[in-house]
Amino acid sequence: MEISATGRLEVRITAADVGKRVSVRRLNDPAAEGEKFTDTVGVLASWDEGVLLITRKSGETVRIAESSLVAGKVVPATPARRRGPAASYQELAHVAARAWRPVESERLGAWELRAASGFTRRANSVLPLGDPGIPLPTALDVVRRWYGDRGLPAYVQTATGAEGTQELLCAELERLGWVREVSAELWIGALAPVADRAEGAGVVLVREADEAWLARYQRKGVSEVALKVLESGPSVWFATVPSAEGGAPAAIGRCVVDGRWAGFAAVEVDPALRRQGLATRVMAALARQALDEGASAAWLQVEAENVGAREMYAGMGFAAHHAYHHYRSP
Repeated sequence: MEISATGRLEVRITAADVGKRVSVRRLNDPAAEGEKFTDTVGVLASWDEGVLLITRKSGETVRIAESSLVAGKVVPATPARRRGPAASYQELAHVAARAWRPVESERLGAWELRAASGFTRRANSVLPLGDPGIPLPTALDVVRRWYGDRGLPAYVQTATGAEGTQELLCAELERLGWVREVSAELWIGALAPVADRAEGAGVVLVREADEAWLARYQRKGVSEVALKVLESGPSVWFATVPSAEGGAPAAIGRCVVDGRWAGFAAVEVDPALRRQGLATRVMAALARQALDEGASAAWLQVEAENVGAREMYAGMGFAAHHAYHHYRSP
């Protein structure tokens, strides 16, 4: 916090700092138990009528009364990562989008409207990487009509927690009544350590999602449209560990190689065979293939509630880069 020459805390932010990353300290309610002050770090999304809205890295919006502020300052962007690959949000957003293509898309300025008959929110949501070219309320009306014409709910995918993410857009969507339904995180790491985690023995790699692979995939009744999404991407590989007893495979995984990046998804294991290293074997085999194609960095998406997966990925050297969210039209 900023401290003046006299040793007093100072509020050194104003409404002109909207859009910047700030750190503020506020006085808690006198009736509340615990600490006297609360510190909040995030992007200042708005400052209107005596109320500040600050969006944290997780995407959570914190409302703070101007009258409760005791200190505040603009702070620099989050320091560069000390391990793993360097990457911007824009780069990762484009890579992730190419790895999970819709069957239909349309441009609205720098926004991409995507549809795939409702198969996953990622393939059926707007990716807003810039200015739509028209005022936001008008752009959202266009979005609602476009998805309504296809019998789909209107979603906008946003991100928070990294330089260049969309905290201000999140705040505007919430102000306009859009509801955040799903949040997750995109993690990144070096690729070689993943390949070194296991031998990858017994893992079969193929270019298409065959019947055996789909038998283990968590989404049942996969349609032709869903197959097009699953098999989309610059260089797609599907991994399978056959079951010793026949039937659905013991484990599966999917990887998309795109330049220096390898994106992992759909790493699933028979519940009866978990914690036996099968997921690690699948990822190691896919990582070796990606290394052979010239990739050096890896990314994946993981939900906050998936504690087991987060522990496994952290052990492989992955760490969170940013959070992403899906907002649904009211």
